[in-house]
Amino acid sequence: MRITGFRTLQTVQEWGRPVGDANGVFADGRIPVPIILVDTDEGITGVGLGPHADADAVFAAIDGEDPRGVTALYDRMLRHRFKTGHAGAVFGTIGAFDTALWDIKAQAAGEPLWRLLGGRDRQVPAYASGLDIGLTDAELVAVYQDYAEHGLRAAKLKGGLDVDRDRHRLTLVREVLAGAARGPRPVLMLDANESWSRKQAVRHISELERTLDLTWVEEPVRRWDADGLAAVGRGIRAAVASGENLSGLEQFRPLLAAGALDIVQTSAVWGITHFLRVANLAHAHELPVSPVGNTPIGLLHAATSTPNHLAAELQDLLPPQGVFVDAHVEDGHFVLGDSPGLGIRVDEDLIRARPGATARGGPNVRPDWAGRRLLPVPDGMPVPRHRTGVVRPLPLRQADGK
Repeated sequence: MRITGFRTLQTVQEWGRPVGDANGVFADGRIPVPIILVDTDEGITGVGLGPHADADAVFAAIDGEDPRGVTALYDRMLRHRFKTGHAGAVFGTIGAFDTALWDIKAQAAGEPLWRLLGGRDRQVPAYASGLDIGLTDAELVAVYQDYAEHGLRAAKLKGGLDVDRDRHRLTLVREVLAGAARGPRPVLMLDANESWSRKQAVRHISELERTLDLTWVEEPVRRWDADGLAAVGRGIRAAVASGENLSGLEQFRPLLAAGALDIVQTSAVWGITHFLRVANLAHAHELPVSPVGNTPIGLLHAATSTPNHLAAELQDLLPPQGVFVDAHVEDGHFVLGDSPGLGIRVDEDLIRARPGATARGGPNVRPDWAGRRLLPVPDGMPVPRHRTGVVRPLPLRQADGK
C-alpha cells in the first residue's frame, strides 16, 4: 500500500450559542474545523481533523510511503521540519496527517482503531466542558442539564475573570449535576486559559476552595512556566492540569522535572502518536493523562489502551457539519463503535456546499491585560455580548447538515 495524495477541507462546528474562555468569545458559536484526507493506491482514505499549515511541505515526508508505518512516518514528518521547527499550527498539521495514517492502518486491518491499539473496553470516561464563559445563568443551567441527561457527573467551566462570578457559576453547575442522579457528588474543574499571574492564581483558587471542592484547575499560568505551575500547585488543594498547548514531547520534560503538573493533557489536534508518547512519559512519572479538544475521536481510541488515562473532554455533543462519527455518549462515557479505523465518514459534497467559518478574535487572541488585571472583569465577561442567536438544546445524534 502506498500514499498517493491528500486533500484539505474546512467545515464548521455549529454551537448555536456563544463559546469561549477568559481570552475571548466567538459570539455566533461558529468555529472553523479543518480536515485533512489522505488517499492511498488501495482506495483507503484516512481522515485527520487538524490544521493545514505547510501541508505540502509536511506531506513530502510521507508521499509514496506505506501508511502502515505510522510511528516511523510521524518521526519523518518531524525531521522534515528540522530547521524551521514543528511548533504551533505546523505541529497540528503533522498531527492531522498522523491521525489519518492511523485511520488507514486500522481500516486496512479491518478493525476499529481502539482494538488495533490493544484496547479492551470501548468505553472512555468523559467530563462535560461547555466553553461556557459567555453564557447567562439560564443558558449555563440549560447546557449542563443536557450534559447531565447523558450521564455526565463531572464538569469543567471556563473562568478566571471574577472570583465571585466563578463561585456562583460553579455552584449552579454543581446543583444541576447533583440533581440529575443520586450517588457520588459531582466533580468540578475550572479552566483559566493562562489568564493569571502566579499570585492571582493562588488567591483566586484559594478563595473558591473556601466553599467548593475543585478537582483541578487548568492552565492557571502560562503553559511553559514550570516554576509558576509548581508554585500554584503548592499553594492550592486542587490538582494542576496543563499541556494541551505544548507542541512536542520535549516541552513536557521541564514541567515534569519541576513537579509542575498533576494532570497531563494533550490536544486532539496534535495527533495520536504524540498522545501515546506523552501518556507513556506521564505514566513513568505516575501521572494521569487526559485528552482535550472537540471531536477528539483519535485520542479516544488511543485512550482505551492507555493505563493512566483519566477522563476525556466532551465539548459539543454534535460533530462538525458533514462529519459522521461511529461513537456516542452514554452514562457519562464516550462509547466507540465497531467501524474499521476511526469510524469517521466525511461528506465532502455537503461541506463544500456549505459556507465555512472565519475565526477572528475570540479565545485565540490573548488580551494584553492577561495576568495584569487589578480588578475583576465586569460580569466575568471577556468581551461585550453581541448575540446572533439563542442557546439551543444539544441532542445526541449525528450531524446531518440540516
